[in-house]
Amino acid sequence: MPKQIRINAFDMNCVGHIQHGMWTHPRDRSVEYRTLAYWQHLAQVAERGLLDGIFLADILGVYDVYKGGPESAIANAVQIPLNDPLLVVPAMAAVTKHLGFGVTCNLTYEPPYTFARRMSTLDHLTDGRIGWNIVTGYLDSAARGMGFASQPEHDQRYDVADEYMDVVYKLWEASWDDDAVLRDRQAGLYARPEKVRPVRHDGKYYHLDAIHLCEPSPQRTPVLFQAGASTRGRAFAARHAECVFTYSPNKETTRAIVTDLRERAVRNGRAASDILVFAGCAVVVGRTRKEAEEKYAEYRRHASIEGALAHFSASLGVDLGQYALDEPIRYEKNNANNSMLEAITIRSKEPWTLRRIIDRMVLGSRNAPIVGAPDEVADALQSWVEETDIDGFNLSRVVTPEGLEDFVDLVVPVLQERGLFKREYAPGTLREKLFGAGRARLPDTHCAAAVRPRASDRPLVLAAK
Repeated sequence: MPKQIRINAFDMNCVGHIQHGMWTHPRDRSVEYRTLAYWQHLAQVAERGLLDGIFLADILGVYDVYKGGPESAIANAVQIPLNDPLLVVPAMAAVTKHLGFGVTCNLTYEPPYTFARRMSTLDHLTDGRIGWNIVTGYLDSAARGMGFASQPEHDQRYDVADEYMDVVYKLWEASWDDDAVLRDRQAGLYARPEKVRPVRHDGKYYHLDAIHLCEPSPQRTPVLFQAGASTRGRAFAARHAECVFTYSPNKETTRAIVTDLRERAVRNGRAASDILVFAGCAVVVGRTRKEAEEKYAEYRRHASIEGALAHFSASLGVDLGQYALDEPIRYEKNNANNSMLEAITIRSKEPWTLRRIIDRMVLGSRNAPIVGAPDEVADALQSWVEETDIDGFNLSRVVTPEGLEDFVDLVVPVLQERGLFKREYAPGTLREKLFGAGRARLPDTHCAAAVRPRASDRPLVLAAK
């Protein structure tokens, strides 16, 4: 039986996300991102297509590396202006029943006590359909916005993140027993105090002595996404992540990342199947090859190379504006996205130049889209799954909502005919939809299970590792 492909709509609460300049297209509606109707329509389209979820990216800070300032990013709406991704989730959940929601939150600047409450609240409001994309950030502009001179060193951010996860696991998994809440109107007893305990953590980076503010939510811990592809990022993912998002330029690199992730997971006492890997991609589909190519040519006329370079420079931590067209890009160790910079420098078989980068930015992004008739798009998606062992895709928007509507109406039926995509949603929480019935909570093989209380834990004191 062929592997069932997972698909998320990949978006951001802003005008320009990955394909820069598309907001200038006359049919694009991304400038309506400030309205609830925009997000509710997107969610309804995604659920009509039986997509697994909407994965919302986010960034703190402004892209100000290119040409030494933020002007190119601001002029081209390169992820600025940018609204909070969490606040649109309840509106989308209200008009859907099954669609999951992955939200990106930067733990570097989020106190775990209040963050844990927001995630539990969303898990309650969505009836267990929330996931968290764990990021540590990569922009110095974000650090300055939070009152620091610069962000912490790359690997140190992951050290902090490991401890942060220990804290939120304790809040989500251990503060309230499963049977703590009674809601007994006759007795006037809502919850049993003896079943609720403080979390005590005294670590290197975090100190806490508090009861989690929320009663147990359907999943307790949200589904855990992670997108770091560096060596340190993969080590973090192997311990914590349930879903990993990768944006590799070719199948060979993607296959190597998938293999490494799953081997690392097994070394952490988990099953290889405990990690689902999603590759980023964009699709331009038409009813025929000719229609798709015409649409693609039309979209290309709206691409912003300037916006794409502003985005890519910030991701790399390198000002691409300082390079001549045919000058090889050099590796410069920094605290931005190390894995991406390594991929086009020290890990690349041939040197990357500014010209080569620009040649790939056909839709104002760093990777070319899949273009074709429905069968051709399905062929391409199927080949990526079969040749790299990924589990699915984060489908980034091009012209919105047209692109998602086209994919749902044209590509999903072909994938279903091939037995590669579900014909109905499974019941249950987002975690159960992804991993199977009865798995609303993290499995016992996950590191978070170690903090769950035992019958003998009265009172429970959870010390730092």
